[in-house]
Amino acid sequence: MGKKALSTRELCRISLAAVLMSVCAWLCIPAPVPFTMQTFGLFCILELLGGKRASLALLLYIMLGAVGLPVFSGFSGGAARLIGPTGGYLIGYIPAALFYALTEKGIIKHPRLRIIALCGAMLICYGFGTLWYSIAYGSGLGGFKGAFAVCVLPFILPDGLKLALALLVCGRVKKYI
Repeated sequence: MGKKALSTRELCRISLAAVLMSVCAWLCIPAPVPFTMQTFGLFCILELLGGKRASLALLLYIMLGAVGLPVFSGFSGGAARLIGPTGGYLIGYIPAALFYALTEKGIIKHPRLRIIALCGAMLICYGFGTLWYSIAYGSGLGGFKGAFAVCVLPFILPDGLKLALALLVCGRVKKYI
């Protein structure tokens, strides 16, 4: 008797969130670590679904890509993409959402704390992705520091803008969900 099953409405929201991540991945500027709108999608999903359901949505998104559907940046998919140089960012979405779930009870009514929790989720994603990238290309970049310069520094300002945009959009959309 303990766990309650997800309703049809919740399952639809989780599925739509996975679609949102796919669309955000397709909005891409190619680079070794591509500039995408996925962090915007991550922030929106966390804000609209909460951490637990967002974890399920992101797991669904990654599973769809792993089986070969073209849901990743550049309309790509497949397990090889998950073990490639940017696979750590994709995998990092799940622990980022789980982190948000752990912080969620105390932050719902405090906008500043929600922003800090979203930034923490982004840092977790950066950590997973940069560590993974440094393992894949570390010797050519000078290790973790070189990977940090390639994988994080160029993304901090754009991701901050995506966070602000996501909070604005979610503030407007939440009342209709």
